[in-house]
Amino acid sequence: MKLTKNIKTSAIQVLQKEANAIQNLINYIDDDFVACVEAILESSGRVVITGIGKSAIVANKIVATLNSTGTPALFMHAADAIHGDLGMIQKNDFVICISKSGNTPEIKVLVPLLKRLGSKLIALVSNVESYLAEHADYVLNATIEEEACPNNLAPTTSTTVHMAMGDALAVCLLEARGFSSQDFAKYHPGGALGKQLYLTVADVIPKNLVPAVKEDALLTEIIVEISSKRLGATAVVDHSSQLLGIITDGDLRRMLLSGADIHQVKAIEIMTKNPKTISQDEFAIRALNRMKEFNITQLVAMDGDNIAGFIHIHDLMKEGIV
Repeated sequence: MKLTKNIKTSAIQVLQKEANAIQNLINYIDDDFVACVEAILESSGRVVITGIGKSAIVANKIVATLNSTGTPALFMHAADAIHGDLGMIQKNDFVICISKSGNTPEIKVLVPLLKRLGSKLIALVSNVESYLAEHADYVLNATIEEEACPNNLAPTTSTTVHMAMGDALAVCLLEARGFSSQDFAKYHPGGALGKQLYLTVADVIPKNLVPAVKEDALLTEIIVEISSKRLGATAVVDHSSQLLGIITDGDLRRMLLSGADIHQVKAIEIMTKNPKTISQDEFAIRALNRMKEFNITQLVAMDGDNIAGFIHIHDLMKEGIV
């Protein structure tokens, strides 16, 4: 089959239509939207989101976003609702019905049942003159001019703006609740994202490996300490065990190239003074950011004034943070 349009042109037109539709949503953030957010915040109930067809898929996504940002939510398929699933709705729950037309048969059957239960009904619709919008307590207006589909039939722009409106609702609730990154971490303990939010330097540094030599240590002792601890570096400390500097593999190579007397050179003479450090209580992601900032691959981890060990970029890579 021969294409009648350039593929790139078609793709750009789809994205432009959807981008314009999302931009136009700004005009529909009204007092009803604000009142809806405030009512959910004041409620002790959950948010139940329902829809049919593509709207059901959008509903599942919004449920996931709300749950992960501190607003308890669950999905109820509009068709299954009238066959027993209405039993999941509890007193004080809010029900969000998602529908482009707001006039589908399933919605017309479901709305009176929800009203009879006493549930507060929120309509997320693209037709504010629909049956659903007329009977809702709150209307989230997601009106669109047209679908991105050339036949103006396949749910494309409508599902995009419904999802965007759901994001706007979730973020407003998040901010109003004062939902922090620490709170977010509680619900996202797995994967790289979760680790960025809870993993500390102390969790990452190799245990019981604290390479350190005194300031007057000779080259042989330095090499043995670096090699035995296998961290590619050693701290240099004074006789009170206070950090003075750091010697890395690179420092050793530079010393050899300089022609220094390898039998007489001491740690204090080849160390890098004032090495970059980080508290072992800091998040591991902060260590990565410092390494990027100073273009280095390791930091001295500190426990107060004492050396706790080294954190290397390879440690972060093993944890999947990099």
